[in-house]
Amino acid sequence: MSHDAGDGGSDRRIGRGRIADRIVDDLRERILSGELPNASRLPAERELAEQYGVSGATVREAIRVLATVGLVSVQHGTGSFITAESDTMIGMSIASVVRLEGLGATEVLGVLGALNRHAAQLAVREATDAEIDSLGETAEKLAVVNNTDGTIEDLRTFMRRLSEISHNALLASLCRYLVDVQVELAVKMSGGRVAEWRRVAGGLQADRLAVVAALKSRSVERAVEAVDAHTAHAVNLILSTPQAKKIQVSDPGFAHLLAGLLNTKLGSAAR
Repeated sequence: MSHDAGDGGSDRRIGRGRIADRIVDDLRERILSGELPNASRLPAERELAEQYGVSGATVREAIRVLATVGLVSVQHGTGSFITAESDTMIGMSIASVVRLEGLGATEVLGVLGALNRHAAQLAVREATDAEIDSLGETAEKLAVVNNTDGTIEDLRTFMRRLSEISHNALLASLCRYLVDVQVELAVKMSGGRVAEWRRVAGGLQADRLAVVAALKSRSVERAVEAVDAHTAHAVNLILSTPQAKKIQVSDPGFAHLLAGLLNTKLGSAAR
């Protein structure tokens, strides 16, 4: 059960200036510090207006900004709730930059590749044998690709697991979001055709096994080479599908397609 957060009676009046921005800064600090706990209900607009000595409209503007960056979820008729989850905030930030700069698939997938390379370097030193074995077991599940739905989750799990066994929380959060983008892009490019999905997802099986073997060898050099090869092959397979070639005629960098996928993810995160 959610509980109300904060002391509705405290006076947090602030001076002149960009008042809504300053309220955003104060509430963000209270959320990130844990004063307003995750999943708790944000004080009502009237209470916040009294605390800060501003109008209800100013408070609503501040809450709208907090919702945009993923710190708050507005549920009409119920109130606003703290949703300070790192994956959501990171995802929304990445999506905003990608859309603002008009970045395409190659740039975004290249960043994921660089992050995976760093994850592999860390995993060589930090991952336990059991964790690397677990990554291998996930890879084995992808040995046979019979349909799209049956392998999407296993593919996500394998790619996310690589970053998770690096034992770097920030790296794992960054990778989780970009992994979802890559998987969704691969699904989109397969056009719903099992044969094409098998060519893309199944075509990377040797690369996945090579990554696992490299990690087991505890060789940073081998791990980096294996991950780089996996990344290059994945990008080539995804962007060489008939669907990708068709889209490329009107959207050379796949920027519009990627913006659409990100827009969908932003909408899902905001709900």
